[in-house]
Amino acid sequence: MTVAAPDPPVVTMAPMSEATHHPELALRTLGLTKHFGDVVAVDAVDLDVRRGEFLGVLGPSGCGKTTLLRLVAGFERADAGGVEIGGRVVAGPRRNLAPEERRVGMVFQESALFPHLDVAGNIGFGVPGPGRATRVAELSALVGLAGLQHRMPHELSGGQQQRVALARALAPDPALILLDEPFSNLDATLRAQLRGEVRDILRAAGATTLFVTHDQDEALEISDRVAVMRAGRIEQLSTPDELYLRPINRFVAGFVGEANLLPGEVRHGEVQTLVGRFRASGGALADGVRAEVLLRPEQLHMLPVARLSTPPRPESVMRIVRRVFHGSEVHHVLRSESGLEVEAATPSSAMLEVGTEVIAHARAREVPVYPIEDT
Repeated sequence: MTVAAPDPPVVTMAPMSEATHHPELALRTLGLTKHFGDVVAVDAVDLDVRRGEFLGVLGPSGCGKTTLLRLVAGFERADAGGVEIGGRVVAGPRRNLAPEERRVGMVFQESALFPHLDVAGNIGFGVPGPGRATRVAELSALVGLAGLQHRMPHELSGGQQQRVALARALAPDPALILLDEPFSNLDATLRAQLRGEVRDILRAAGATTLFVTHDQDEALEISDRVAVMRAGRIEQLSTPDELYLRPINRFVAGFVGEANLLPGEVRHGEVQTLVGRFRASGGALADGVRAEVLLRPEQLHMLPVARLSTPPRPESVMRIVRRVFHGSEVHHVLRSESGLEVEAATPSSAMLEVGTEVIAHARAREVPVYPIEDT
């Protein structure tokens, strides 16, 4: 017996005008969609990137962030929606320009330099005409490689190779720079150093950048705004501080930074938890709703029970079961009698011993609160 294969999904191209009235935008996507078989890799994504902005795309493996980048670059063809770069439609119902026609520069995980060309040859590869030598000299200086133009790629460190790749991407003066996890193959120390340098270089060049990463610290440190993706969709697009302090839902709260999600119940507009009573930021919830309160480890404070002048309520006592040392600070993992675990961050100088009984409290009174049903 044979079974007929299901029909492929029917998709339509979202309309995108040939003319644009958004001169402040370097990139605009509208309803951008891509399927791989039955999997929706990018699901109707609308995204605007302002000129000169450094926008990070953050998400777990398989969320669609690299596919989104490849759709913008032209390495993948969209099943629906459109892409506009520098005020020009490059992908849409009646157009799909090749990558070299889109005025984008791309830096990959691997520097992908031409091994037979020196630094100058790699940087100037896409720059025709008599101004090539001047452009190469300008960019070599910008990325900190002045005097190394005649070095071959194998004579450079990993960080230097990525600087050459960045200069090569900037050389044709693109409307948009795309970075696909360019620091992932570097060691931790060099990675932290280079990402700051790259951010400064792109800022000095006035470049607009779309940057894909799975590293939360990286995204929060160097992005003007961050788009958090899950299952092909953008869950939240915000500034780093907004994303960290006021995540829009439980997924973003748990993915961006370390999060304590404490269960409780709403009573009279507040949520009663093991560590205190809190108001919901961004709007009230109905009484009786079961909810979770978001508290970051640095918002929780501990006080050893032995130092209290009066005995605490037994249910509020927690015990330190583990410590995680981070150099300047230490995270204490606390466990309640009911089995709930939370983390409290303190300076290393205030470290407490495992086994110490403590009570925990938070000075914050208005915090993000999510209904338990919100997954």
